[in-house]
Amino acid sequence: MTAAASSDADLIAAHAAGDQHAFAELVRRHRDRMWAVALRTLRDPEEAADALQEAFISAFRAAGSFRAESQVTTWLHRIVVNACLDRVRRKQARPTVPLPEAGPGEPVTPRDAMAERETHLVVRTALAELSEEQRVPIVLVDVEGYSVAETAKLLGIAEGTVKSRCARGRAKLAKVLGHLRNPDADANVPGGAVADGRDMPHRRHWEGR
Repeated sequence: MTAAASSDADLIAAHAAGDQHAFAELVRRHRDRMWAVALRTLRDPEEAADALQEAFISAFRAAGSFRAESQVTTWLHRIVVNACLDRVRRKQARPTVPLPEAGPGEPVTPRDAMAERETHLVVRTALAELSEEQRVPIVLVDVEGYSVAETAKLLGIAEGTVKSRCARGRAKLAKVLGHLRNPDADANVPGGAVADGRDMPHRRHWEGR
C-alpha cells in the first residue's frame, strides 16, 4: 500500500517505525485545514504560520506516543490549537490582519462580490472583538464543526464551560451580526434572545462559502 492510500493512523505508525516519508504525507493531507484553524484563531498570517510550524514539529516528535484513542485529525487539531494559545499567551498581542475570504478548495458562489466582501469583513471584525476564551471555542464549534464534547477535549476544559463561552460569544456576535439575517433589522439586537445561538448567522458566513 502506498503512503497516499494509507490511513492517517497507518501513517502515524509508519512514521513512529522510522518511515521517513509517512509524516510528510500526513502533513500534505491536513496542512490546509490546520492552517485555517491557526489563521482563524490568531488572525495574523505570520503568527499562524509560526504556530503551525511549531505544531507540526510537536506532532512529529510526539507521534510515537499516539495511541489512537481519538482520530488523527482531532489529535492534530489539539496540537495546533495549543500551539496557537501558547503564542497568544507569550505575545499577549492581538493583530488585526484580516482572514482569507475562503478556505482552500472551497467553491465560489455567484453572489454580489462587494456585498459578500462586506459581510466577511463584518464577521471578521466581530470575531476579533471577542475575548480569546470565547473566540476559540466558537471557531471550533461554529466554524470547524466540532461537537461540544470534542471541543472540550481539544481545549482541556469542561463541556459546560464550552457551552457557556459559546453562548456568551454568540450573544455578543448577534448584537453586531443580527442584521445579516434581516437586512432591515437594527444591528443592535437584544442579547437575551440569542444566548442559545438561534439568531446567529448561518455557519457558511464564517467560512466565506
